[in-house]
Amino acid sequence: MVPSPESLATKDHTSSVRSSRAGEAGQKPDTGNIEEAESSLRESGCLNYEEARALLGRYEYQKGNIEASLHVFEGIDIASVTPKLKLALAERVQTQKRRSRSFSTPPLSINAASLLLEAVFLKAKSLQALQRYKEAAQSCTVLLDILESSLPAGLPETFATDCKLQDTLNKAVELLPELCKLADAPQEAIMAYRRALLHQWNLDIQTTAKIQKEFAIFLLYSGGESCPPNLQSQMDGSFVPRNNIEEAILLLMILLRKISLQRIEWDPSILDHLSYALSISGGLKTLARKVEELLPRTIDRQEMSLILALCYYGGGDDFTALNLLRKLLSSTEDHTCVPSLLLASKVCAESPDCASEGIIYAHKAIERLQERCSHLLGVANCVLGLSLTAHSRTVLTDSERVKIHSDALKSFESAGKLTKMSDTNVIYHLCLENAEQRKLDVAVHYANWFLKLEGGSTLKGSMLLARVLSAQKRFLDAETVINVALEQSGKWDHGELLRTKAKLQIAQGQVKNAIETYTQILAILQVQRKSFRLGEDLKQEFGDHCRTLELETWLDLASIYIKLSQWRDAEKCLSKTEAISSYSACRLYTAGLLNQSKGLYKAALGDYSNALAVNPSHVPSLVSSAVVLRKIGKQSPAIIRSLLTEALRLDRMNASAWYNLGLLYKEGGLGSAAEAADCFEAAIILEETEPVEPFR
Repeated sequence: MVPSPESLATKDHTSSVRSSRAGEAGQKPDTGNIEEAESSLRESGCLNYEEARALLGRYEYQKGNIEASLHVFEGIDIASVTPKLKLALAERVQTQKRRSRSFSTPPLSINAASLLLEAVFLKAKSLQALQRYKEAAQSCTVLLDILESSLPAGLPETFATDCKLQDTLNKAVELLPELCKLADAPQEAIMAYRRALLHQWNLDIQTTAKIQKEFAIFLLYSGGESCPPNLQSQMDGSFVPRNNIEEAILLLMILLRKISLQRIEWDPSILDHLSYALSISGGLKTLARKVEELLPRTIDRQEMSLILALCYYGGGDDFTALNLLRKLLSSTEDHTCVPSLLLASKVCAESPDCASEGIIYAHKAIERLQERCSHLLGVANCVLGLSLTAHSRTVLTDSERVKIHSDALKSFESAGKLTKMSDTNVIYHLCLENAEQRKLDVAVHYANWFLKLEGGSTLKGSMLLARVLSAQKRFLDAETVINVALEQSGKWDHGELLRTKAKLQIAQGQVKNAIETYTQILAILQVQRKSFRLGEDLKQEFGDHCRTLELETWLDLASIYIKLSQWRDAEKCLSKTEAISSYSACRLYTAGLLNQSKGLYKAALGDYSNALAVNPSHVPSLVSSAVVLRKIGKQSPAIIRSLLTEALRLDRMNASAWYNLGLLYKEGGLGSAAEAADCFEAAIILEETEPVEPFR
């Protein structure tokens, strides 16, 4: 027995008096009882000084006297007993391996070692309660360092039957990352999580799953970026996450796998976090596969169908998404599911052939939402407006089209009122619909309101405002809007903004400046291709966007050179596009413009025909085909009129189609002079309000 020079718990009486508690309100440490217990333990001769402190500190902690317990624990010289602890633990493992008792007596019994290690853990808990998080993390690290160096292969299962060591270890492994987070040390927290998962602690599967989930959540939402893990024991060709998102996805997929194998219980939040992680990294198709792998009855069938539909829709597979929604909505038990109805209507709105079906779904959602959530009712009115707008493109008569456009605008206005003009998606479509109906002042108001709600940080709002201003022939104001957006956005987002700026410069006759702007776009795209690293699906999506923008840029440059009669430069630009997309309707159309400007009408007509073979709805090719046929004069006026009327069916706001139809009526005798005048009048009005780029 090592004699104590003074009382263990009353070395600093004033500190004990000010002690706090964890269990009972206002309780003070009972120093008399502590001294009495200490005295009896000394007289018994069974505990040494450190063990007595450990036992009495636990007693104080259990009573709720946090400061008193901490004072007791701080009297333990853990550095001096660490060699004994390591030797005792290692000796116990070797003894169990030999299945016989060793003749050498360990410096500490396993119960004494367990008691001292528990004291280190309770000291960390006491420091945590007193909000001394950094010191608590240091104490917890000391405990794990001792166990890790003593037991590199983990704690043997038989330890659990002898002492509380495994329970202490489990709690300490869970506690350390939390303490690092509370101490505002995110990198140390990540290292603690990885240490908990990669070292052989022999944790139970529930504890491991809890740590994996908490680590994934921290990686997703902490806002920092960690270094990739150093997996020294990995197999060749195994996956190593490169960033926080990939590491979080890996952890969540492991948890889903455990759920599928029925090793842990179903936790819907795991799927929620995985959905978020995969959606921001472009892995929606991967998410769909993971959802499909879940066992039956793990997740509700209707919820699964809706999640899968969202995944396929987000992944660009509208056909599969719509079929899933149709099957879901046709079932008797869930034909009125509001989210499914809204998504089905939105998907239908993106295809004019299905727009009438989308109107039906939107009306059902509105009926279901009457006298319920006003904001969701506003969203339903918004998707109804989208479906009506799409349906108007398939209507033949002007009177019916005007009525549908009016109904669409009313739906958007109702959506704005129901959402209290706070839903940016509704405001955006209100602006778009008014702009397309050439209510430009109203459209400018909504575009400015949209930018205000978004804090001026959205690119599509800036571009829409610039296009509306260009329709008002306010080119300088539109260019100012684009310049502000360029200053507030990152370099990677400059491509679309610069293309709009180039078209504004062309509209002002600044051709040289426009060519320089297009050159900037090509330089940005070249840098992006070399430096951007993304997930596989997102990389493909981003690559497609870059190729499309590059194609459009070269074609815009070719169009400039065609107007300047610089044939060779135009041909060079077109040759650049052949490697990007040789069968693009826009590329074939531009080649037709080049041949037409050279007077090669038959070759131009062949190019326009090829463009229409690729995309029968390509309006510029329809109009240009009619122009060339009228110049050649070998086709009947009825064929030319059919081309122009089809172009106007697809795009009623095409000024060139109206103008050429007026010329046909005037020269071909297919219509009256009044009809020709109406066509010319429509062409003039539309040309005066034509934006540099389409609003939509």
